[in-house]
Order: sequence, then C-alpha cells, then structure tokens
Amino acid sequence: MPEMRVDKTELGIHEFFNYPPVGEDDYRYMFQTAQVRSMETQMLARTALMDMANAPDFASAASALSGSEYTLPQGAGGFELETVLLQRRAAVRGLFDDLMLDEQVAALFRSRDDYANLRLVLRRVLTDKPVGADYSPEGNVPPELLRQAFEEQNQAILPEYLQWAADQAVLAFYANKDIRQIDHAIDHAQAAHQLDVAQVADGSVFLTSLFRIRIDLTNLRTMLRVKFVQADPRGVFLEGGFVEADRLRQGIEQPYETLGSLFFATPYHHIVDAGAAYVAAHGSFLKVEQQCDDYVMGYVHQTVQITAGPQPVVAFLLAKEHEIRTVRLILTAKRNNLDTKLILDRVA
Repeated sequence: MPEMRVDKTELGIHEFFNYPPVGEDDYRYMFQTAQVRSMETQMLARTALMDMANAPDFASAASALSGSEYTLPQGAGGFELETVLLQRRAAVRGLFDDLMLDEQVAALFRSRDDYANLRLVLRRVLTDKPVGADYSPEGNVPPELLRQAFEEQNQAILPEYLQWAADQAVLAFYANKDIRQIDHAIDHAQAAHQLDVAQVADGSVFLTSLFRIRIDLTNLRTMLRVKFVQADPRGVFLEGGFVEADRLRQGIEQPYETLGSLFFATPYHHIVDAGAAYVAAHGSFLKVEQQCDDYVMGYVHQTVQITAGPQPVVAFLLAKEHEIRTVRLILTAKRNNLDTKLILDRVA
C-alpha cells in the first residue's frame, strides 16, 4: 500500500482556531445540496432528544419519537428498535450513494463497513472460530465474498486496501497473540486509506481535514485510556492527524489536572480538559466521547457556508448517522434502566 500523501505543512494545528476550512463550492451539486438542506429541517430537534433522555422509562422515551421516522410499534422492544434504526441507516446511506456524484467518495464511506467486517472475520479466524455470516451488507465487498476469501484462504479476491489491512492485522496478532492488535492494525490501515483517498478526491480540504480530525480525536481517547489502564503506549497512536505524537505521549505522563493546559494551543483544549476531569472523577470516558462527537458535528455543520458542493451531502450523512446512534444510545440506556445523569453526560 502506498504511503499517505498528506502534506502536513499545508495546514497545521496552530493555523485554525476552532475548525479547519471546509473547501470551495462545487456547483455540480446544486440539486443535491438543496435536497439535503431541505431534509435537515426534518431531523429530530435537540429538545426531542433531551425529552427522551429525561423520560422516566423506555416506553415514555419511545413515545417521544411518535410522528417521526423512528416511530416504534406499540409494545416494541429491543429487536423492533434495532430493526427500525438499521432500516433508517440503510436508507440514509442509500440516499448518500444516490446523491454523491464522486463514486470514489461514496466508495470511501462504504469502506467503513468493509473494515468493520474485516475486524469481525479476523477475530474469528485467528481464534479458530467459524467465519460466520452476520456481516454488514452495506460495504463495497459483499459478505459472501468476504466469507469466501477467508474460508478458502484466498484474500487476493479482496480489494487491495482490505488485503493490506488483513496482512497488517495478522502480523500484529501473531507478534504476541494479542487480539487487541487486530483492532490497532486495522485502525492504522483504515486511517491511511481514508487520507489517501480524501486527498485525491477533494484536494486535501474538507474530507482530508475531516479524517485528520477523526484521527486526532481517536488519539485523544486512546491517550486517556492508555493513561487510565497504564498500558503500553508504543504504536497506539494513529498517524496523519493535526496533533503531533510527542504531545500525545507527553499527555500520558502528565497528571489529569494539567492535561488541558498541554493542549491549550490546540482546538481540542476543551475536549481534553472536560474528558480528563471526568475520567479522574468517575473513572469513565463518557464525557470525552460526548465531547468528541460534538466536535465532529461542529465541523460538519460548518458546511452551512457552502452554497453547493459534496460537503453538505457528507455532512448530512454524518449528522443522520449521529442522530441514529443517539436514538439507539438513549433508548438502549432506558431499556437497561441506566441513570438519567449518565445518559445526559453522554449525549448533552
């Protein structure tokens, strides 16, 4: 697999205050932009999500969705909830494929499911379990082809990016038979693939910045987790983000109360400050997860300044997927009788 082509000198961490730029207009997307802008007005209001989070039980929280695309049948349980949410996710991803004129970009987002499927099949194969059949059908690679590749030990039938990821994951696993290394290796391969394709697709602006942000946020969460469990930090940080690795490694060594100041010159100061304080007080990563979600949504919402382009289409996909995950999180928490404060800490 070729090396990542991202030139970090083009935009550094100190060259923007809150968010990097989102790029220029592309008037091929006039119709597509108008369509997603119209559909954005039909998304769940934040008040509806807060009503769900503050509801006394699952039935009350589910009733807050009445009249929306997430309306559940009377007496619905976990199976019905998951069915509705998967249908809504498949619908928005199908719409994204229809609206996205750049097939390379559409394929890049479908590859997220390819990597998720690869994680699952490698965990099974490398621990001598059956390959199974419960893989997502929403990737570029059909589940039956993935199963065939591993049942027949013929990975050459897979796309190059998956072959590369599989090779790296297998090597990492057999180094010390640690199953966690499968995830680490695939994370590295996926990040490199996303940055490579993004730079070619949009000239190193919106998509590249989006994926570099996600690398940073993954690294920040990793920093806090490695610090909390006192794990080995070698090789855990992804490459290609805005934040330099030395700062992340230094964060593992510093006390929680000073972590915010270490990242003061970055746009992630508030994420680290709030996340580290919550970990120190509660031993939980709820707050850093919530802060990371908010930051990504804050960036994609900057595409409102684009008159026409692929950026609003990508932003709509990510916003709808976030909405679906939030509905699942709240209702699952209500079904399991979790404390309302914990739910609000995660979503508010």
